[in-house]
Amino acid sequence: MLLVLCVDLDDDLGRKTGMETPVVGREAVKDAAVALATADPEDSDVNVLFEGIHIAEEIEDETVEVAAVTGIDGREIEANRKVGEEVDRVLAEISTSETIRAIVVTDGAQDESVIPVIRSRIQIDSVRRVVVRQSQDLESMYYTIKQVLDDPETRGTLLVPLGILLLIYPLTIVANLLELPGTVFGIVSGMLGLYILARGLGVVEWVDRTVERLRTALFTGRLTLITSVVAAALLLVGGVSGLNTLEEVRATQGGLDAFEVIAAVLFGSIQWFAAAGVTSSLGRVTDEYISGEFHWRYLNAPFYVVAIAAVLHGLSAFFLGEAALEYLAFMLTAGTLLGLASTLSFAVAESWAEEKAGTI
Repeated sequence: MLLVLCVDLDDDLGRKTGMETPVVGREAVKDAAVALATADPEDSDVNVLFEGIHIAEEIEDETVEVAAVTGIDGREIEANRKVGEEVDRVLAEISTSETIRAIVVTDGAQDESVIPVIRSRIQIDSVRRVVVRQSQDLESMYYTIKQVLDDPETRGTLLVPLGILLLIYPLTIVANLLELPGTVFGIVSGMLGLYILARGLGVVEWVDRTVERLRTALFTGRLTLITSVVAAALLLVGGVSGLNTLEEVRATQGGLDAFEVIAAVLFGSIQWFAAAGVTSSLGRVTDEYISGEFHWRYLNAPFYVVAIAAVLHGLSAFFLGEAALEYLAFMLTAGTLLGLASTLSFAVAESWAEEKAGTI
């Protein structure tokens, strides 16, 4: 069975028509398209809905169903989550024993950001992007530019850097009149360059996602937030300790090659790095347990960190002349046995837990 899935990530359908989503069925989607076209004839999601109906009517060699799902305006993470929930509801509503595949219909790259969420729930055969044909005369071009500049997101992306660029020259004149240092021009140019670079590399979106995750962790009581801060502090202390050890070794042994420099830094910092790894992994394991998604194999992480730290400490100590070959052999063996023991132990524990859950 083929499902033609029309995606409206910013929920124009729900906001402008008041309709409940998801919308399932050709007639229901057609009614939704007419309602949205009546409410806002210029909305591109109207074309998405009609394109979904058009695709369904073209396919005659198999059973086809049409559905429309929506997200939330202005909040990408919540929008993707809502689309996933509505896809689950659509699949639950379609009662069939056949394997369901999907054709996803969108109106642009922004809506296509939800494709991984949909793919995690259903096989996607293709993605159809609806592009509305426009006349190429001057009036149409003017109208298109006007529509683009009316979009808040486009204004922030296009007009802000353009405005900063146009301000550089008058700011330079003002700086000369006030006999300010010539660095003003460089500072403004640097700010513009950083802004454009951040936009191009997606740093702004990454910062927004990070802030959203931190806010979620803060208000949901996730221990990972605290352990991550502690782990970062331990990494910082470890870096300083490693550099101090490097200076001490240089003072006693003189010139060092690149390999000995790495060994010295590791020898002074590995215990702090190991503490950071154990702290971070224990916080993650605790959160997984509280959320009900705990697996015994997650407990391997702190043991692996300790095993790796033991091996690296033995190697760095040996190459710096701080330990004998016997100590290196002992640390290599201990690290290997610790990793092997934890892997087998927690694999057996998880198998036992699954068997016990299956008998309940």
